Amino acid sequence: MFSTAVKYRLEQELGLSVTHCSSMAALRATLEGDMPDFVLAVLDLNLPDAPNCEALDYVIAHQIAPLVFTGSFSDATRDQILAKNVLDYVVKDNPAAIQQLVLAVDRILTSGKTKVLVVDSDAECRRMQVDLITRQHFQVIDVDSGAAALDILDTHGGIDLIVCDLDLSDMDGLDLLSEIRQRHGEDAVRVIGLSTDEDRARAAPFLRAGGDDYLRKPFIQEEFNSRIFRVAAIQKRVQSLSRIAARDYLTDIYNRRYFFETGPRIVEQALRRGGLASIAILDIDHFKRLNDTYGHEVGDVVLKAVSRRLRHRVGDRHLLARLGGEEFGIIFNGLGLDEASDYCDRLRAELAAQPIDADGEPLTITVSVGLAAISGRETFDNYLNAADQFLYMAKHAGRNRVFSELSLMNALAS
Repeated sequence: MFSTAVKYRLEQELGLSVTHCSSMAALRATLEGDMPDFVLAVLDLNLPDAPNCEALDYVIAHQIAPLVFTGSFSDATRDQILAKNVLDYVVKDNPAAIQQLVLAVDRILTSGKTKVLVVDSDAECRRMQVDLITRQHFQVIDVDSGAAALDILDTHGGIDLIVCDLDLSDMDGLDLLSEIRQRHGEDAVRVIGLSTDEDRARAAPFLRAGGDDYLRKPFIQEEFNSRIFRVAAIQKRVQSLSRIAARDYLTDIYNRRYFFETGPRIVEQALRRGGLASIAILDIDHFKRLNDTYGHEVGDVVLKAVSRRLRHRVGDRHLLARLGGEEFGIIFNGLGLDEASDYCDRLRAELAAQPIDADGEPLTITVSVGLAAISGRETFDNYLNAADQFLYMAKHAGRNRVFSELSLMNALAS
């Protein structure tokens, strides 16, 4: 009964391909036969022809990650299977057991997309944490100081979860947490604090400062794994909702809100590293006339087509967003004014050279671009206003061009 129900739900709810083996003999025949590689084994500890965990040892020997689903369980059994580095276990002792199993499988299969940063100045403790987290199929990066952690967050990108000792060699964990929240906001990354401090009150200021969970060392492996999984799952849900909220409803690129939330952090990181950055505002020329002539449906087709081409060209390195109407914003991360000006001019030329098909009629679309360098510490609005002023100059000069401080210098020189 359990096997049929589990197979059905894993296939229907998670879209997995599931092979069922009812005995040790069937398991041997499956793994020794001409079968595709398996990424996960959900197995009972007691099979009719293998009552002493032989199936568990067999799948581990074949380097298949094991998840135990069993009705025979005790403290001794738990210690035994955890020593074999199983990913997790679910006990068949209640009607919700199958649901717990489906959630556990989903969590394990998605953990490989989660990046965890381990921060601990104690090399032995750090190695132990990395080992435990790696066994759960997370991607792991480890560093020995708070400064190194901040550098990874600024340069590496994509960190979902930080496991941080609160007594680092170069800074207090609370100071590190405060710096993380100041630089990256409240939802960019989850933070779990660890400490050997026996004072129970140590957790309170960490959690009040924005920490997501707290564990005392030494910890129980099972508790550590559970908390990592729980906080990682919360982060994935937050990221999913954030992605929906950050997208423009029509073009599916980032929206104005996301641009104004994320842009200042990108600028701050670039200035802190001493790197280059530029900001551009791009506007579709004569868009109102296009809407009046062809209608708003054709206008929407044009906006979608321009957005697709911009997204394809800009990629993930730089920040692209629709600011509203026919106006787009781009923050060029790592490009100074010269490089960004060339980049924008290529964008402008490519858009003008590729007519957009609107109900069978080819429409040639041109854009004007205002571009400003990001240098010195000013408010984000100041950078944006500078780009907006250059956009006005590009329009006034005849449209279909890029205008920046370089344009002014060239005009004065001539």
